[in-house]
Amino acid sequence: MSESYLEIERHKAAMFRTDLSRPVRLAIEWEIINQDTTFFDYGCGHGGDVQRVENLGYTSAGWDPYYYAHMPYVEADVVNLGYILNVIEDLEERRQALLSAWKLTRKVLIVSAQVLINAPSKTQIAYSDGIVTRRNTFQKYYEQEELKKYIDETINTDAVPVALGIYFVFRDPAEKETYKALRFFSRVSTPRISLPTQRFEDYQEQLEPLIAFYTKRGRLPVKGELENEQQLLIEFGTFRRAFAVILQVTDEAEWDAIAYRRSLDIQVYLALTHFEQRPRFSRLAPEMRQDIKAFFGSYNDACEVADDKLFSLGQPGVVKGACDQSKIGKRTRGALYIHVSALPALNPLLRIYEGCGSRSIGRVDGATLIKFNTDEMRISYLFYPDFDTKAHPTLNASISIDLQTRRITHRDYSQRENPPILHRKETFVTSDYPLREEFAQLTQQEEELGLLNNKSEIGTLNGWTKCLEEHGVEIREHSVWEMRDGGME
Repeated sequence: MSESYLEIERHKAAMFRTDLSRPVRLAIEWEIINQDTTFFDYGCGHGGDVQRVENLGYTSAGWDPYYYAHMPYVEADVVNLGYILNVIEDLEERRQALLSAWKLTRKVLIVSAQVLINAPSKTQIAYSDGIVTRRNTFQKYYEQEELKKYIDETINTDAVPVALGIYFVFRDPAEKETYKALRFFSRVSTPRISLPTQRFEDYQEQLEPLIAFYTKRGRLPVKGELENEQQLLIEFGTFRRAFAVILQVTDEAEWDAIAYRRSLDIQVYLALTHFEQRPRFSRLAPEMRQDIKAFFGSYNDACEVADDKLFSLGQPGVVKGACDQSKIGKRTRGALYIHVSALPALNPLLRIYEGCGSRSIGRVDGATLIKFNTDEMRISYLFYPDFDTKAHPTLNASISIDLQTRRITHRDYSQRENPPILHRKETFVTSDYPLREEFAQLTQQEEELGLLNNKSEIGTLNGWTKCLEEHGVEIREHSVWEMRDGGME
C-alpha cells in the first residue's frame, strides 16, 4: 500500500494512543515526542496526557493553574499548549500564556485550539472575541488561518499546520523543513533479494544499514551519514562498490524506481515552499541538501523543476487533463476520487495540487477518499470510517477546501437517514492495496447480477437497499448471497 513511510512506525504505538489528546498523539506519531526528548504540558488539566506520555517511557511533567498550581514550570524539548488559548477570556493573559509556553520550549511547541468549521449554535452568546457556551464557559473559535497568524505574530515564528487547529512551532528551521518534507515522503518497499550470492551472504549484516538508507533516501550515503560506514569502507573501499554487491542479488530497476519516487517527493515539497518564504539551502537539513545534490545537481535547478510543475497548474485544463489521464482512482464527470493511501502514487502535478489545499490544514485525520474537483478549484476529503470492513460504507462527513478563498467547509452526514454509499471500492486504491482483490471480486459478482446497472438509484443507502431487495439478495462481508436459501450466488 502506498503511504508515508513513517506509517509503519506510527502503527506500532497505536495501542498506547487511544486516550492521548489528538495534538500529543500526532506529536508521538511524527516522532516529535520520543525516547530522546522531554515533554512538558503547559495547562495540563487533570494531567492525563502527562501520565500517559510517562507511561510510554518518556520524560514527562506538567503544570496547570487550577489542578497542579504547585508544580514548577519546567523547560522541555517539547511543550504542549493544548486547547488553552481558546478558553482564556483576557487578551493579554492569552498572549502571555503563548509566550510563556514558547519560552519553556527547547525544540518544538505544540499549539492547539478550537477552530471554526461549523457555525456556532444559535444558543451561544457572543462575548469579547469569543462566545459564552450553554455551560457558561468562554470559548474562542479561531479560523484555521487566523490561528496561524496569531501564533506567528505573537512569538515571531512560522507555525507549521499539522491538522485542523493543531500547529507545530520549531526552534530549529532545519528541523521544521525536515518535518515538512517528511509529510511528502512516500513509503516504498525494499527490493526483494532474489538469488543470494556467497559474497552477499558473507556481508549481509554489514550491508543491511546501506540497504535501509537507500530505501529511505533513494541514493547512496555520503561521508558521515551511515553508522557503520568505516566498517563498509574498510571492506569495500567505497559505498558504490558495496552497493554493487547488493545489486547482484536484487533488481536494479526497483532501486531506480525508489530513486525516482524520492525525486518526485522532493519536487512536491519544494513546489509548496513557493507559497511561503522558501528556505535558504543552508537552512535545510544536511540529508535534504545531499538529496537535492544527488537528484537535481543544485538547489536552483530543483526549485526550477518544482516551480514549473506548480505554475503549470494555473493553466486551463491541466488539472482536468491530469485527472483524466490518471491510472489510479475513480473518474466521474466532474471529479477524480482516490483512496488516501494512493496519493503518493499519483501524478506529481496532482500531488502538488492536493498539497495546495492541505498546506493550510495539515493532516486530515480519518479521511478515506480525496476528491479532486475538475470543474472548480476545490479539494474534498471524504470520511468513510468502515471502508475496509463494510462492503458498501456510507459517507460519515466531508471537509472541502476552496483553493481560491482557502475557505474550509465541513458537512456532517452521520445523522442522515439516506447518506451516500460507495460501490466499486477497488477503483479507488492502488493495485497493491491489501484488500483490493476482495473488493474486485465483490464488484464482479454485483455486475453479473445486474446490481450496478442503475447508477442513479443505487448511490444512496435507501436506493441500494431497495435494489438488493428487488434482486432477492443481501451482502455478507464482501460476498453476495441469495436471501431465499442462504446459498452463495
